[in-house]
Amino acid sequence: MELDSIECVSYSDGMEDDEDAAAVTSAQLPRPFLKSASSAGTAAAAVNVVVVSDRAGAPAGGTGAGALVISPATGVHELLECPVCTNSMYPPIHQCQNGHTLCSTCKTRVHNRCPTCRQELGDIRCLALEKVAESLELPCKYYSLGCPEVFPYYSKLKHESQCNFRPYNCPYAGSECSVVGDIPFLVAHLRDDHKVDMHSGCTFNHRYVKSNPREVENATWMLTVFHCFGQYFCLHFEAFQLGMAPVYMAFLRFMGDENDARNYSYSLEVGANGRKMIWEGTPRSIRDSHRKVRDSHDGLIIQRNMALFFSGGDRKELKLRVTGRIWKEQQNPDSGACIPNLFS
Repeated sequence: MELDSIECVSYSDGMEDDEDAAAVTSAQLPRPFLKSASSAGTAAAAVNVVVVSDRAGAPAGGTGAGALVISPATGVHELLECPVCTNSMYPPIHQCQNGHTLCSTCKTRVHNRCPTCRQELGDIRCLALEKVAESLELPCKYYSLGCPEVFPYYSKLKHESQCNFRPYNCPYAGSECSVVGDIPFLVAHLRDDHKVDMHSGCTFNHRYVKSNPREVENATWMLTVFHCFGQYFCLHFEAFQLGMAPVYMAFLRFMGDENDARNYSYSLEVGANGRKMIWEGTPRSIRDSHRKVRDSHDGLIIQRNMALFFSGGDRKELKLRVTGRIWKEQQNPDSGACIPNLFS
């Protein structure tokens, strides 16, 4: 199957024979079909589609059966890109009488008017373009970041939402930061833009002081980044309402994927006056949002009364000292069990 170019046009555009036109009862409602550029004549917007290979491994232009694999550098993205939101289009793909396409979400946003020619859209679907998309296989959009996978067009979106090569969201929890990027970029962003404290080493000893412990808001108190074992970890400490009672919570997140996070463990300890609380666990990946980790209570949680007891004095000021360490788990080749490595 060779495609030089594809465009969506209506059947009525290709009908010159009056007798054939009369046989079509829905002539007033143009319907789409495929038309090659060589026969399109003066067609306004043909888009080149370059065939890299087919599923059976046949070279471009060969006769092997299967879906077409399209190079992401070609115009196929323009062909399947909504002109309004610029996202990839999925069925139902709509078109106006002049053949301009857009996605179903944007059809409502433009008040049923074509954003290109301002004609009324009606309910015309570009079935030809939907069929073309069904026959394509495309590389993951994160191929430039290292993802080698190729997927059918309609399966690609689900993969990309979970792709291990997709950029990470900024882990800073004090504001709704929309910055995304790889780990080195986000580390620099946290340091330079959010002014986050950076530390090297696998142990920590932090003191948190609040003058009025009865004023508790859903806000982050502190975020600290630690660099150890060649990786970066985010230590969160904050106060928030849990039901009717204020609590204080500390937890660790790993700047990387979940599978890599399982290679590490950490402990947190808080105490005073001969009492202490200890938490041990596996750091959560920053793929999980800060709110998701906090709301799952996956960390060291200290009730206010206990926190005030640890603070000592007249309980009018919160003074908590949180200590902890991070270690790497090593696989035991004989038993398959993980053993802690505390000296790397």
